[in-house]
Amino acid sequence: MDKYYSYTDFLKAVGQYQHANESEKLLNDIYLDLFLNRIQRMQRIEELKHLIDTALDERDQVAFHKFAMELNELQESIK
Repeated sequence: MDKYYSYTDFLKAVGQYQHANESEKLLNDIYLDLFLNRIQRMQRIEELKHLIDTALDERDQVAFHKFAMELNELQESIK
Protein backbone atom coordinates (compact mmCIF):
# COMPACT_ATOMS: atom_id res chain seq x y z
CA MET A 1 0.00 0.00 0.00
CA ASP A 2 2.57 2.55 1.07
CA LYS A 3 5.37 3.49 -1.24
CA TYR A 4 8.86 3.57 0.21
CA TYR A 5 11.03 6.51 -0.72
CA SER A 6 14.66 6.77 0.20
CA TYR A 7 16.96 9.72 -0.22
CA THR A 8 19.12 7.65 -2.57
CA ASP A 9 16.14 6.80 -4.77
CA PHE A 10 15.21 10.47 -4.89
CA LEU A 11 18.72 11.48 -5.95
CA LYS A 12 18.70 8.83 -8.69
CA ALA A 13 15.36 10.11 -9.93
CA VAL A 14 16.54 13.71 -9.84
CA GLY A 15 19.55 12.71 -11.93
CA GLN A 16 17.21 11.36 -14.58
CA TYR A 17 15.51 14.73 -15.03
CA GLN A 18 17.19 17.57 -16.83
CA HIS A 19 15.07 20.42 -15.48
CA ALA A 20 14.72 21.59 -11.91
CA ASN A 21 10.94 21.90 -12.33
CA GLU A 22 10.62 18.18 -13.00
CA SER A 23 12.72 17.38 -9.92
CA GLU A 24 10.61 19.70 -7.79
CA LYS A 25 7.45 18.08 -9.14
CA LEU A 26 8.79 14.63 -8.23
CA LEU A 27 9.65 15.79 -4.73
CA ASN A 28 6.22 17.38 -4.33
CA ASP A 29 4.58 14.15 -5.48
CA ILE A 30 6.58 12.19 -2.91
CA TYR A 31 5.66 14.54 -0.07
CA LEU A 32 2.01 14.59 -1.12
CA ASP A 33 1.90 10.80 -1.22
CA LEU A 34 3.51 10.52 2.21
CA PHE A 35 1.18 13.16 3.66
CA LEU A 36 -1.97 11.54 2.28
CA ASN A 37 -0.90 8.09 3.48
CA ARG A 38 -0.28 9.46 6.97
CA ILE A 39 -3.71 11.15 7.03
CA GLN A 40 -5.31 7.89 5.89
CA ARG A 41 -3.57 5.90 8.62
CA MET A 42 -4.53 8.42 11.30
CA GLN A 43 -8.18 8.36 10.21
CA ARG A 44 -8.19 4.56 10.24
CA ILE A 45 -6.68 4.56 13.75
CA GLU A 46 -9.47 6.83 15.00
CA GLU A 47 -12.07 4.66 13.28
CA LEU A 48 -10.60 1.50 14.83
CA LYS A 49 -10.64 3.06 18.30
CA HIS A 50 -14.33 3.84 17.85
CA LEU A 51 -15.02 0.29 16.61
CA ILE A 52 -13.14 -1.16 19.58
CA ASP A 53 -15.19 0.95 21.99
CA THR A 54 -18.39 -0.21 20.30
CA ALA A 55 -17.26 -3.85 20.46
CA LEU A 56 -16.51 -3.46 24.17
CA ASP A 57 -19.91 -1.87 24.79
CA GLU A 58 -21.60 -4.75 22.96
CA ARG A 59 -19.31 -7.35 24.60
CA ASP A 60 -18.35 -8.64 21.14
CA GLN A 61 -15.04 -10.42 21.73
CA VAL A 62 -14.52 -11.44 18.11
CA ALA A 63 -14.93 -7.89 16.81
CA PHE A 64 -12.79 -6.53 19.65
CA HIS A 65 -9.88 -8.88 18.86
CA LYS A 66 -10.17 -8.24 15.12
CA PHE A 67 -10.11 -4.44 15.49
CA ALA A 68 -7.48 -4.49 18.24
CA MET A 69 -5.15 -6.61 16.10
CA GLU A 70 -5.58 -4.28 13.13
CA LEU A 71 -4.96 -1.26 15.35
CA ASN A 72 -1.77 -2.82 16.74
CA GLU A 73 -0.50 -3.65 13.25
CA LEU A 74 -1.25 -0.16 12.02
CA GLN A 75 0.45 1.49 14.99
CA GLU A 76 3.51 -0.76 14.57
CA SER A 77 3.78 0.19 10.91
CA ILE A 78 3.96 3.87 11.88
CA LYS A 79 6.94 3.32 14.17
